[in-house]
Amino acid sequence: MVEAIIGAKALPQVQRLVVDEGSEGQRLDNFLLRVLKGVPKTHVYRVIRSGEVRINKGRAAADTRLALGDEVRVPPVRTAERPDAAAAPPREFTVLYEDEHLLAIDKPAGVAVHGGSGVGFGVIEQLRRARPQAKFLELVHRLDKETSGVLLLAKKRSALTALQDQFRRRGTVKVYAALVAGHWRANRKVIDVPLRKTVDAKGERQVRVAAGSEDDARRSITLVKIARAFDGHTLLDVTIKTGRTHQIRVHLAHEGHPIVGDPKYGDFAVNRRFARGERRFGRMFLHARHLAFDHPASGERIALDAPMPPECSQLLEVL
Repeated sequence: MVEAIIGAKALPQVQRLVVDEGSEGQRLDNFLLRVLKGVPKTHVYRVIRSGEVRINKGRAAADTRLALGDEVRVPPVRTAERPDAAAAPPREFTVLYEDEHLLAIDKPAGVAVHGGSGVGFGVIEQLRRARPQAKFLELVHRLDKETSGVLLLAKKRSALTALQDQFRRRGTVKVYAALVAGHWRANRKVIDVPLRKTVDAKGERQVRVAAGSEDDARRSITLVKIARAFDGHTLLDVTIKTGRTHQIRVHLAHEGHPIVGDPKYGDFAVNRRFARGERRFGRMFLHARHLAFDHPASGERIALDAPMPPECSQLLEVL
């Protein structure tokens, strides 16, 4: 795009964008929100309604689906100045699986999956910087910053929609390794307790157990099996049937067995004991160790496993 320069500032110009496979099938409004980062949503919808946005020279609605090769005319729109994307350093992560449709990595603990809420950048921004040739790269699902393990990304929009549909239909199998305080009862295998999101006095997001009668309570199901028992602690295999925010962490804490190292829902005294001495452990012991799903193109069942991180293995040896 050629821009007219007056002084040191570039005036916004009409853009004519051709839809590639990375945007094929996307709604027009979502496409524009991605292209016009920094422009308020209300303004994006206003220019669509006014007819200033055209697809193949014709007017289009916000929910119009884009086809491969469509030409989208985007009117001159001034965007807010944003920090240089180079602030996210390029980084590759351990690859568990990759083909032309998807990418699965072993995410380390302490790395957010994306920027926002005080985090400048995350896995997705770093991978995009490391792979500038990638036409499309999006997160299929999310892991908490403190959680390590299998993270799935899509390299095509068709793969993204197919995989996200599997997650919604519970067609995937997600198993986590969690070290908790106390002795877990072997007969406690299913936790079926509703959860709801709240905001605490500091404005931070919290998730708590809810009464089923609360309007925003969402049914949440977690399956638990003992993997190993230690003196005062238990290593669990946890399978989630629903993917609620902080589900495993809140469910296990609700049962009286908080995850070791959990800074939000854990036991402060337990965490302090693990932060010093021979047991020194500086993270939350929650690891997404297994993910199984149907390949979005071939339909083949894919099963991926992320090895236990060294710091977690070392703690288990000490226990």
